[in-house]
Formats: sequence, C-alpha cells, structure tokens
Amino acid sequence: MTQQERHNTIADMVKRQGYATIEQLAHHFDVTPQTIRRDLKVLADEQLIRRVHGGAGLLESSTVNTAYSARKLINHDAKARIARSLAEQIPDQSSLFINIGTSTELIAEALLNHQGLEIITNNLNVAATLQHREDFNVIVAGGTVRSRDGGIIGEATVDFINQFKVDFGIIGISSIDEDGALLDFDYQEVRVAQAIISNSRQVYLAADHSKFSRNAVVRLGHLNQIHALFTDQEPPAGICRLLSEQDIALNICP
Repeated sequence: MTQQERHNTIADMVKRQGYATIEQLAHHFDVTPQTIRRDLKVLADEQLIRRVHGGAGLLESSTVNTAYSARKLINHDAKARIARSLAEQIPDQSSLFINIGTSTELIAEALLNHQGLEIITNNLNVAATLQHREDFNVIVAGGTVRSRDGGIIGEATVDFINQFKVDFGIIGISSIDEDGALLDFDYQEVRVAQAIISNSRQVYLAADHSKFSRNAVVRLGHLNQIHALFTDQEPPAGICRLLSEQDIALNICP
C-alpha cells in the first residue's frame, strides 16, 4: 500500500467511525506509531481529519456535535481523571444533578464509592450506572429520550428539574469560548442544563482541554455561573483570567 492509499484509508476510517486511535491505525496498517503520527499531521494539514490526543477525529462543526460513540473514546483517560477529581469534592449524603455527556457518565462511575447520595439526572446511562447502589436515591427526569445517547430532553424535563433545589449541579459542556461563554449544540439540551444551573447551590463544570478549542452554536451560559472548573490542562490565558476575576476554583487533573 502506498502512502497516499494509506492516507485515503485513514480518512475513510475516521469518517466511518468518527474517531481512530494511533494504536488502532498502527496495528491496522502494520506500521509504527511514528508513521501514523506523520500521516495524521499531513491529513490534518489538508483538513481531512482533526488531530486529537491519541488519534484522529472528524473535522469540527459549530452546528453538529461529534457522534456519541466517538466522543466516548476521545480523551477518555483525561475525562476519567477529571471525573475522579470532581467526585472527590462531593461529600457523602449530598444531593446533585447530573446532566448529559460522556464526561458526566464517567463522573457517575466515580461516585459509586460514595454513601447516601440523592441524584436527579436526565441521562439514562448515568441512572443505569448508579441504580445498583441501594443507599442511593436515583431520580430520572421525564421527557423525550434521545436514542443516540440516552439523554432526556424537552419542556417536561425542564419543568421536572425546576421542582428541585440541590447541593451540586454537575454539568458537561461542548465548548468554552475565550470570552467565557459556555456553548453547546442542542437547544433543548441547553434548556435543561440552564435549569440545572438555576437550581443548584454549587455548579461544577467538567471539561477536558479539547473544549477550549471547539465551536458550538447554542449559548448555555457563562463561566461566572459556575463555582468550579475541572479540566486536564491549563486553560487559555483569557479563560484563566476570567476564572481568577470571578473567584472560580480551577482544578487541573493532569
């Protein structure tokens, strides 16, 4: 196989799967990881794929999110570290919201060692993770279930969330803009997240470093509405300045 043929095949694999790791590609083509890294640089320069930590993903869109199956793989280890760090800040016997997202699903896993939690969620995957703990009270919001990711959305979901006032709101996000705007792709999902923020005494945001370089079209809120940001790398200077000005806790989980 020529280099050009390999490049074409890599681009096709990423298009089909949404994401491919360097290890997977090196094994598939029986070449070294260094060769794959050079291939990915060429493909990224040609704007055929997007380089992400440990592999390649689809080019970003400001209107359509990456497929859920691909997002579960992207930066998984970093998201797991963020999840463990955030979970450590949640006391036993707390009440909390957990919203839709691959990061929040890992946070649910990290909370399994806690005691006596009350969790309200619009994420069926979170509920499935937590349901086996007999000392947890897991409450699932009503609404329309999205088949692609188990998220529950709609006006009924917002109305349901507004019935509660909890200790912690745990949210994920698709993008954090340089001006501090919190951005996402789905208007209905954003409406639920806004209700979670409004009905939480403390709001914890989980966002790996890729969220600082993405674009999304729907405004969810602003960094000044959260109390702590959990991430895996130092944010851009403008975001760090906003966090400092608003006295928002920055937790970096390398």
